[in-house]
Amino acid sequence: MNSQKGNKFYIFGITLVATLGGLLFGYDTAVISGAEKALQNYFQTSDVMHGITTSSALIGCVLGGIISGILASKFGRKKSLMFAAFMFFISALGSGYPEFLFFQKGDTSDSLLYMFILYRIIGGVGVGLASAITPMYIAEIAPAEIRGKLVSWNQFAIIFGMLVVYYVNYFIAVGQPIEWIYSEGWRWMFASEAIPAGVFAVLLFLVPETPRYLVLTNQNDKALSVLTKISGKSISKQILEDIKATAHETSGKILSYGWKILIIGILLSVFQQFVGINVVLYYAPRIFESMGVGRDTSMLQTIVMGFVNIAFTLVAIFTVDKFGRKPLLIIGSIGMAVGMFAISGLAYFEIIGVSTLVFIIIYTASFMMSWGPICWVLISEIFPNTIRGKAIAIAVAAQWIANFVVSSTFPSLITFSSTFTYALYGAMSVLSAIFVWKMVPETKGKTLEDMSKLWKR
Repeated sequence: MNSQKGNKFYIFGITLVATLGGLLFGYDTAVISGAEKALQNYFQTSDVMHGITTSSALIGCVLGGIISGILASKFGRKKSLMFAAFMFFISALGSGYPEFLFFQKGDTSDSLLYMFILYRIIGGVGVGLASAITPMYIAEIAPAEIRGKLVSWNQFAIIFGMLVVYYVNYFIAVGQPIEWIYSEGWRWMFASEAIPAGVFAVLLFLVPETPRYLVLTNQNDKALSVLTKISGKSISKQILEDIKATAHETSGKILSYGWKILIIGILLSVFQQFVGINVVLYYAPRIFESMGVGRDTSMLQTIVMGFVNIAFTLVAIFTVDKFGRKPLLIIGSIGMAVGMFAISGLAYFEIIGVSTLVFIIIYTASFMMSWGPICWVLISEIFPNTIRGKAIAIAVAAQWIANFVVSSTFPSLITFSSTFTYALYGAMSVLSAIFVWKMVPETKGKTLEDMSKLWKR
């Protein structure tokens, strides 16, 4: 019994360190929400250029997603996360002070704007790597019976990172004159990320490489040692044999299991973004300000939304291994559709008030109990061992491309028609439910090695 408790503490300790990658993912993507208006004022950008600047980190996210499979396969999951931590740290300091290397402070030339975008792209590379490799790392460490729960904690960390940075942005901005926020406050917001990035880099030295990667690189003794600490002596050897049996059963080419599995992985990623969640996350303060509330109040409402996100992510964490992946995804899609269609209707009738906030919360709560965590669970689970790194890289790259498309087009779309924009996201929510119902397999209770057998059939 004590041994089992020790195993659980060991697994949860490893998971906690790994989820700091998720926390930085959330921190880096949401820090822009408190700074985006200041950036537009500081750099004097047009709406189109502002949309590109705000979403520039997503270019790096795509790059990070693309190279994640190469790095994870060649250098391992652990070292790849270390590289991501380094990218986060450099980006935090550079985004806060883009003139540090080449410019004098106060230079608002186009060159300074391009340096800011470059540092945001570097941070995006860190996010892209963390978004792909953190759930992969946790899935390859976790026992099958609690894998969904542990991978879902990564989404909790993402949302918690967003909530933390909402607080950081709020306390940096509250009570300060708008002129200071536009000149200095936004710098503090970006630079603050260096603290959690440094902590993440240090703690990664304390966790092991995953047993699946160790087997793939013929380090079976090390793999057995890690498995023994995770699962105990009684079953670790059997798990090792199962991993070895699937690790080299194919050549590992990306199409070893056909096109369908890749299409499902890509569509999971694309639908997670096309439902419009990051529009709400990135532009939350501006959306609330458009409802007629003041700047400080809008940031407080963003914090309230952050607590709602955490509460409903916990719902997913404690139900995903009980009810399964598919039911939660379909329920979440229906809730998102209701929220977005209602917001679209309110926009059409020009009704602005508490009702808008209520439906934004219904929408985000539905996402957080379903597509937020469970999309990452499925992406980390459905691919067989031999193609997991490459396949996850493709799926995550597709996710960030979709994210970039949605986030960069939102300012123009909302100017054209807010009614149409929100209705479009509602329609995507309906399509996502149909896709899950028709195409996505249930993975609850299956080992990662079982997925090889499923797709071979």
